[in-house]
Amino acid sequence: MNASTQPLAGVKVVEFGTLIAGPFCSRILAEFGAEVVKIEAPGEGDPLRKWRKLYPTGDGETSLWWFVQARNKQSVTLNLKHPQGIAIAHKLVAEADIVVENFRPGVMEKLGLGWEALSAINPGLVMVRLSGFGQTGPMAAQPGFGAIGESMGGLRYVTGFADRPPVKTGISIGDSIAALWGALGALMALRHREVQGGAGQVVDVALYEAVFAMMESLVPEFDVFGFVRERTGNVMPGITPSNTHTTKDGKHLIVGANGDAIFRRLMLAIGRGDLADDPQLTSNAGRDARAAEIYAVIDAWVAAHDAETVLRIASEAQVPASRIFSVEDMFRDPQFLARQMLESAQLPDGKDFHIPGIVPKLSRTPGETRWLGPALGEHTESILGRLGYTPEEIVGLRGAGVI
Repeated sequence: MNASTQPLAGVKVVEFGTLIAGPFCSRILAEFGAEVVKIEAPGEGDPLRKWRKLYPTGDGETSLWWFVQARNKQSVTLNLKHPQGIAIAHKLVAEADIVVENFRPGVMEKLGLGWEALSAINPGLVMVRLSGFGQTGPMAAQPGFGAIGESMGGLRYVTGFADRPPVKTGISIGDSIAALWGALGALMALRHREVQGGAGQVVDVALYEAVFAMMESLVPEFDVFGFVRERTGNVMPGITPSNTHTTKDGKHLIVGANGDAIFRRLMLAIGRGDLADDPQLTSNAGRDARAAEIYAVIDAWVAAHDAETVLRIASEAQVPASRIFSVEDMFRDPQFLARQMLESAQLPDGKDFHIPGIVPKLSRTPGETRWLGPALGEHTESILGRLGYTPEEIVGLRGAGVI
């Protein structure tokens, strides 16, 4: 697809973020056509370039994660501690629709890049600010990573088993949730500005609030009943049956039969017509009251069969069930392949590899990968040229350590 036909074509974004939350937010925008200029420190760049598994490149080693997180972005190196670096940043912001940053509150202000300064330059600007605790409140100035947001927002407390300490999910979910809220907030602010005639505004996303917003009925259940949701392992509390079960061949499967009709179909499929016809089990409340009994029945049935048999019977009965996928499973799965969730790409040396496909799927204007995460400062000269700097001025800026 031509970039000009994508839904965010023409939207200009300047990213001052590093690592996960800010860069993931602008990555989403870039995947759907926004022009994202990523500002990086000269000689260092985003620390994510060196996180997790590294691949040899022309300038050393680069994180495989980087190629995905920075896809479709343009990398410009700027020394934001140098007055000329700030002047260039101001020029970029003057033509931007959105600025994304995820520094600790106050850092952008000290650099001369706070909301007051940038909105004076560009009154229509939308500024997405992602931080641990938001731009206000007694904790605003404290550092906060995704793990802290997950803890304070309630996710860690309910994750794990009751007889063990809380555990984390296997990814930086707090940062990623905050990034999604940031992208959504940016688009809502653009809608307000462009359709309803509003000016620019700040989208203030706190990591702990981003997580907290996902916590379902946690607040009203406590406020009305004094109920504190605790860790329940793989069981969905109050929703029965939905659990993890182990097969005869040692595979772990999820079986979700918490719909009334689905539960009946499962019981009939496993030869437990007595439970399918039990009037006490026709509703979730009745099943939840007898959860231990129901789970024991499903445990025993799954344990008596291999994984393929369980999945086949569940599929024939139209009962949601799945093995717990590793990434190796994903590479072989027909559904992943049919939905193009493993996208082919090439590393800088020409080696073929796969990256995650783009979500969501838009029927008329889908997102796309136009290029992978760029080399540090790869677009500095072209962007400065667009801003009106001559080749001689660019050489001078490089010699002065500005770029």
